[in-house]
Amino acid sequence: MYLSTLLIDVGVNPDRPRPGRLWLRNLYHIHQRLCMAFPSDPRLQRDPQFLMPYNPGDFPEQRHLADEKITEVGSGVLKQMHAPRHQEAGFLFRIDPGPPGRAVILVQSASAIKPNWDYAFHNASFLLAASPQVKSLDPCFTNGKHFRFRLMANPTRRLREGSLEADGQPIKEKWIGKRVPIPNDQLFDWLARRAEKSGFFVREDSIYIQPGYIYVNKKKTQADKGHRLRSVRYNGVLKVVDPARFQETIAQGLGPGKAFGFGLLSLAPCQHSPHAEAT
Repeated sequence: MYLSTLLIDVGVNPDRPRPGRLWLRNLYHIHQRLCMAFPSDPRLQRDPQFLMPYNPGDFPEQRHLADEKITEVGSGVLKQMHAPRHQEAGFLFRIDPGPPGRAVILVQSASAIKPNWDYAFHNASFLLAASPQVKSLDPCFTNGKHFRFRLMANPTRRLREGSLEADGQPIKEKWIGKRVPIPNDQLFDWLARRAEKSGFFVREDSIYIQPGYIYVNKKKTQADKGHRLRSVRYNGVLKVVDPARFQETIAQGLGPGKAFGFGLLSLAPCQHSPHAEAT
Protein backbone atom coordinates (compact mmCIF):
# COMPACT_ATOMS: atom_id res chain seq x y z
CA MET A 1 0.00 0.00 0.00
CA TYR A 2 0.91 3.67 -0.27
CA LEU A 3 0.20 6.52 2.12
CA SER A 4 0.06 9.99 0.58
CA THR A 5 -0.04 13.25 2.50
CA LEU A 6 -1.51 16.25 0.68
CA LEU A 7 -1.10 19.65 2.32
CA ILE A 8 -3.92 21.96 1.18
CA ASP A 9 -3.72 25.76 1.26
CA VAL A 10 -6.90 27.00 3.00
CA GLY A 11 -5.67 30.41 4.17
CA VAL A 12 -5.87 31.83 7.68
CA ASN A 13 -8.73 34.29 7.11
CA PRO A 14 -12.16 32.60 6.68
CA ASP A 15 -13.56 35.86 5.27
CA ARG A 16 -11.07 35.65 2.42
CA PRO A 17 -11.26 31.98 1.44
CA ARG A 18 -8.52 30.50 -0.65
CA PRO A 19 -9.38 28.12 -3.51
CA GLY A 20 -8.34 25.20 -1.31
CA ARG A 21 -10.93 26.12 1.31
CA LEU A 22 -13.67 26.29 -1.32
CA TRP A 23 -12.58 22.96 -2.83
CA LEU A 24 -12.72 21.18 0.53
CA ARG A 25 -16.37 22.16 0.95
CA ASN A 26 -17.52 19.62 -1.64
CA LEU A 27 -16.47 16.02 -1.06
CA TYR A 28 -17.61 15.00 -4.54
CA HIS A 29 -15.00 17.32 -6.02
CA ILE A 30 -12.35 16.07 -3.60
CA HIS A 31 -13.01 12.42 -4.42
CA GLN A 32 -13.04 13.19 -8.13
CA ARG A 33 -9.68 14.95 -7.95
CA LEU A 34 -8.12 12.15 -5.89
CA CYS A 35 -9.36 9.60 -8.44
CA MET A 36 -7.40 11.45 -11.11
CA ALA A 37 -4.21 10.14 -9.49
CA PHE A 38 -5.16 6.67 -10.71
CA PRO A 39 -5.72 6.96 -14.49
CA SER A 40 -6.19 3.82 -16.53
CA ASP A 41 -3.25 2.76 -18.67
CA PRO A 42 -5.10 3.56 -21.95
CA ARG A 43 -5.91 7.07 -20.67
CA LEU A 44 -2.33 7.70 -19.60
CA GLN A 45 -0.96 6.49 -22.94
CA ARG A 46 -3.54 8.45 -24.91
CA ASP A 47 -3.23 11.65 -22.91
CA PRO A 48 0.02 11.80 -20.89
CA GLN A 49 -0.25 15.58 -20.37
CA PHE A 50 -3.95 15.46 -19.29
CA LEU A 51 -5.07 17.75 -22.14
CA MET A 52 -8.28 15.85 -22.91
CA PRO A 53 -11.57 16.52 -21.05
CA TYR A 54 -12.18 14.59 -17.87
CA ASN A 55 -14.02 11.30 -18.41
CA PRO A 56 -14.98 9.19 -15.35
CA GLY A 57 -14.55 6.01 -17.39
CA ASP A 58 -10.84 6.73 -17.72
CA PHE A 59 -10.36 6.66 -13.95
CA PRO A 60 -11.40 3.29 -12.50
CA GLU A 61 -11.67 4.58 -8.94
CA GLN A 62 -14.32 7.10 -10.05
CA ARG A 63 -16.66 4.79 -11.97
CA HIS A 64 -18.65 3.68 -8.94
CA LEU A 65 -19.66 7.30 -8.26
CA ALA A 66 -20.72 8.18 -11.78
CA ASP A 67 -24.39 7.29 -11.30
CA GLU A 68 -24.49 6.97 -7.52
CA LYS A 69 -27.16 8.74 -5.53
CA ILE A 70 -27.37 9.45 -1.81
CA THR A 71 -30.41 8.20 0.06
CA GLU A 72 -31.19 9.48 3.52
CA VAL A 73 -33.43 8.42 6.39
CA GLY A 74 -33.77 11.07 9.05
CA SER A 75 -30.45 12.89 8.79
CA GLY A 76 -26.93 11.89 8.01
CA VAL A 77 -27.27 8.49 6.33
CA LEU A 78 -25.73 7.71 2.98
CA LYS A 79 -25.95 4.85 0.56
CA GLN A 80 -23.05 2.40 0.80
CA MET A 81 -20.48 2.74 -1.97
CA HIS A 82 -19.54 -0.67 -3.31
CA ALA A 83 -16.15 0.01 -4.91
CA PRO A 84 -13.70 -2.77 -4.02
CA ARG A 85 -11.04 -1.84 -1.50
CA HIS A 86 -8.25 -4.18 -0.51
CA GLN A 87 -4.48 -4.34 -0.76
CA GLU A 88 -4.63 -4.56 -4.56
CA ALA A 89 -7.41 -2.08 -5.38
CA GLY A 90 -9.07 1.12 -4.24
CA PHE A 91 -8.14 3.95 -1.90
CA LEU A 92 -9.31 5.53 1.33
CA PHE A 93 -8.93 9.13 2.40
CA ARG A 94 -9.56 11.48 5.29
CA ILE A 95 -9.37 15.24 5.77
CA ASP A 96 -7.60 16.36 8.95
CA PRO A 97 -6.86 19.81 10.34
CA GLY A 98 -3.32 20.95 9.74
CA PRO A 99 -1.11 23.84 10.85
CA PRO A 100 -2.53 27.38 10.53
CA GLY A 101 -3.74 28.02 7.00
CA ARG A 102 -3.43 24.37 6.03
CA ALA A 103 -5.54 21.21 5.90
CA VAL A 104 -4.20 17.68 5.42
CA ILE A 105 -5.65 14.98 3.19
CA LEU A 106 -4.38 11.49 3.92
CA VAL A 107 -4.80 9.00 1.06
CA GLN A 108 -4.16 5.30 1.61
CA SER A 109 -4.04 3.52 -1.73
CA ALA A 110 -3.52 -0.03 -2.90
CA SER A 111 -0.14 -1.46 -3.76
CA ALA A 112 -1.04 -2.26 -7.37
CA ILE A 113 -0.28 1.26 -8.59
CA LYS A 114 1.51 4.26 -7.12
CA PRO A 115 -0.63 7.43 -7.15
CA ASN A 116 0.33 9.98 -9.79
CA TRP A 117 -0.33 13.29 -8.02
CA ASP A 118 1.32 15.35 -10.75
CA TYR A 119 -1.34 14.03 -13.12
CA ALA A 120 -4.17 14.59 -10.63
CA PHE A 121 -3.23 18.21 -9.91
CA HIS A 122 -2.02 19.04 -13.41
CA ASN A 123 -4.31 22.10 -13.58
CA ALA A 124 -4.87 22.67 -9.87
CA SER A 125 -1.44 22.92 -8.26
CA PHE A 126 -2.63 26.13 -6.59
CA LEU A 127 -4.66 23.96 -4.19
CA LEU A 128 -1.48 22.48 -2.74
CA ALA A 129 0.68 24.18 -0.14
CA ALA A 130 3.54 21.73 -0.77
CA SER A 131 4.43 18.81 -3.00
CA PRO A 132 2.53 15.63 -2.05
CA GLN A 133 4.49 13.19 0.09
CA VAL A 134 4.15 9.49 -0.74
CA LYS A 135 5.56 6.57 1.21
CA SER A 136 5.18 2.82 0.88
CA LEU A 137 3.33 0.89 3.58
CA ASP A 138 3.82 -2.75 4.43
CA PRO A 139 2.24 -3.09 7.87
CA CYS A 140 2.72 -6.22 9.93
CA PHE A 141 0.63 -6.77 13.05
CA THR A 142 1.03 -9.05 16.03
CA ASN A 143 -1.50 -10.18 18.57
CA GLY A 144 -1.64 -7.91 21.62
CA LYS A 145 0.08 -4.93 19.95
CA HIS A 146 -1.30 -1.50 20.92
CA PHE A 147 -1.63 1.49 18.58
CA ARG A 148 -2.95 4.97 18.79
CA PHE A 149 -5.59 5.40 16.08
CA ARG A 150 -7.73 7.96 14.33
CA LEU A 151 -10.94 7.24 12.42
CA MET A 152 -13.59 9.38 10.74
CA ALA A 153 -16.74 7.27 10.44
CA ASN A 154 -20.42 7.42 9.47
CA PRO A 155 -22.02 5.25 12.21
CA THR A 156 -25.44 3.93 11.22
CA ARG A 157 -27.81 1.11 12.14
CA ARG A 158 -30.50 -0.72 10.18
CA LEU A 159 -34.05 -0.34 11.42
CA ARG A 160 -35.87 -3.62 12.01
CA GLU A 161 -39.38 -4.63 12.92
CA GLY A 162 -39.83 -3.66 16.57
CA SER A 163 -37.33 -0.78 16.44
CA LEU A 164 -38.42 2.31 18.34
CA GLU A 165 -38.39 6.01 17.56
CA ALA A 166 -36.58 8.44 19.88
CA ASP A 167 -39.88 9.04 21.70
CA GLY A 168 -40.32 5.30 22.36
CA GLN A 169 -42.99 4.75 19.70
CA PRO A 170 -42.65 1.89 17.17
CA ILE A 171 -41.23 2.94 13.81
CA LYS A 172 -43.51 3.12 10.79
CA GLU A 173 -43.48 0.10 8.52
CA LYS A 174 -42.04 2.09 5.60
CA TRP A 175 -38.80 2.66 7.55
CA ILE A 176 -38.12 -1.03 8.25
CA GLY A 177 -34.83 -2.02 6.58
CA LYS A 178 -33.60 1.57 6.28
CA ARG A 179 -30.46 2.91 7.93
CA VAL A 180 -30.38 5.78 10.44
CA PRO A 181 -27.59 7.55 12.38
CA ILE A 182 -26.44 6.06 15.66
CA PRO A 183 -27.46 8.22 18.68
CA ASN A 184 -24.64 10.02 20.49
CA ASP A 185 -24.90 7.83 23.57
CA GLN A 186 -24.31 4.70 21.44
CA LEU A 187 -21.34 5.87 19.37
CA PHE A 188 -18.78 3.93 21.40
CA ASP A 189 -20.93 0.77 21.28
CA TRP A 190 -21.02 1.05 17.46
CA LEU A 191 -17.23 1.20 17.33
CA ALA A 192 -16.84 -1.65 19.84
CA ARG A 193 -19.10 -3.92 17.76
CA ARG A 194 -17.18 -3.09 14.60
CA ALA A 195 -13.89 -3.66 16.37
CA GLU A 196 -14.94 -7.14 17.51
CA LYS A 197 -15.59 -8.11 13.87
CA SER A 198 -12.48 -6.35 12.59
CA GLY A 199 -9.68 -7.86 14.64
CA PHE A 200 -9.15 -5.26 17.35
CA PHE A 201 -10.36 -4.19 20.78
CA VAL A 202 -11.00 -0.73 22.26
CA ARG A 203 -11.68 0.45 25.80
CA GLU A 204 -14.25 3.21 26.30
CA ASP A 205 -12.00 5.13 28.69
CA SER A 206 -9.26 5.31 26.03
CA ILE A 207 -11.45 6.85 23.29
CA TYR A 208 -12.25 10.49 22.51
CA ILE A 209 -15.40 10.84 20.37
CA GLN A 210 -16.27 13.99 18.43
CA PRO A 211 -19.64 13.87 16.57
CA GLY A 212 -20.44 16.29 13.78
CA TYR A 213 -21.62 16.54 10.17
CA ILE A 214 -20.19 16.87 6.69
CA TYR A 215 -21.93 18.28 3.63
CA VAL A 216 -22.06 16.69 0.19
CA ASN A 217 -23.42 18.28 -2.97
CA LYS A 218 -23.18 16.43 -6.27
CA LYS A 219 -25.16 19.08 -8.13
CA LYS A 220 -23.39 22.01 -9.71
CA THR A 221 -26.24 24.48 -9.18
CA GLN A 222 -26.27 26.69 -6.10
CA ALA A 223 -30.00 26.06 -5.67
CA ASP A 224 -29.31 22.47 -4.60
CA LYS A 225 -28.13 22.55 -0.99
CA GLY A 226 -26.92 18.96 -1.07
CA HIS A 227 -27.01 16.54 1.85
CA ARG A 228 -25.88 16.67 5.45
CA LEU A 229 -24.18 13.44 6.53
CA ARG A 230 -23.37 12.36 10.07
CA SER A 231 -19.66 12.16 10.81
CA VAL A 232 -17.89 11.02 13.96
CA ARG A 233 -14.19 11.37 14.65
CA TYR A 234 -12.69 8.74 16.95
CA ASN A 235 -9.27 9.12 18.57
CA GLY A 236 -7.82 6.66 21.03
CA VAL A 237 -5.91 3.45 21.64
CA LEU A 238 -6.67 0.01 20.22
CA LYS A 239 -5.30 -3.47 20.77
CA VAL A 240 -4.84 -5.98 17.95
CA VAL A 241 -6.54 -9.31 18.77
CA ASP A 242 -6.68 -10.93 15.30
CA PRO A 243 -3.73 -9.79 13.14
CA ALA A 244 -5.01 -11.29 9.86
CA ARG A 245 -8.46 -9.80 10.19
CA PHE A 246 -7.03 -6.48 11.36
CA GLN A 247 -4.79 -6.39 8.28
CA GLU A 248 -7.90 -6.72 6.10
CA THR A 249 -9.63 -3.96 8.05
CA ILE A 250 -6.75 -1.55 7.46
CA ALA A 251 -6.90 -2.22 3.72
CA GLN A 252 -10.71 -2.20 3.37
CA GLY A 253 -11.59 0.57 5.82
CA LEU A 254 -14.23 0.59 8.53
CA GLY A 255 -17.92 1.37 8.07
CA PRO A 256 -19.88 2.92 5.18
CA GLY A 257 -19.28 6.04 3.12
CA LYS A 258 -15.66 5.52 2.14
CA ALA A 259 -16.06 7.63 -1.01
CA PHE A 260 -16.82 10.60 1.23
CA GLY A 261 -13.74 10.44 3.43
CA PHE A 262 -14.96 7.87 5.97
CA GLY A 263 -13.36 4.61 7.02
CA LEU A 264 -9.60 5.26 6.96
CA LEU A 265 -8.18 3.77 10.16
CA SER A 266 -4.79 5.39 10.59
CA LEU A 267 -2.30 4.19 13.20
CA ALA A 268 0.65 5.55 15.16
CA PRO A 269 3.02 3.79 17.55
CA CYS A 270 1.83 3.60 21.13
CA GLN A 271 4.69 4.08 23.55
CA HIS A 272 2.77 2.50 26.39
CA SER A 273 0.06 -0.17 26.52
CA PRO A 274 -2.62 1.36 28.74
CA HIS A 275 -4.72 -1.18 30.66
CA ALA A 276 -2.84 -4.01 28.91
CA GLU A 277 -3.39 -6.30 31.86
CA ALA A 278 -7.16 -5.76 31.62
CA THR A 279 -7.58 -6.25 27.88
